[in-house]
Amino acid sequence: MKQFKTVCQLLLDFVRELGDQNAYQRYLAIHSRKHSREEWQRFCAERLSAKYQRAKCC
Repeated sequence: MKQFKTVCQLLLDFVRELGDQNAYQRYLAIHSRKHSREEWQRFCAERLSAKYQRAKCC
């Protein structure tokens, strides 16, 4: 049973990382802010702008 819980926790952590939930939690901690709709929008906008500023060639 302990192994099953460990596997489930690993899968949950993996899904959170893919869904940017871990990055969002780090963002909130770094900026000393609380979760809100506006913060989520600001976080997404910053991530998208950073992504497209580092455009790849070819």
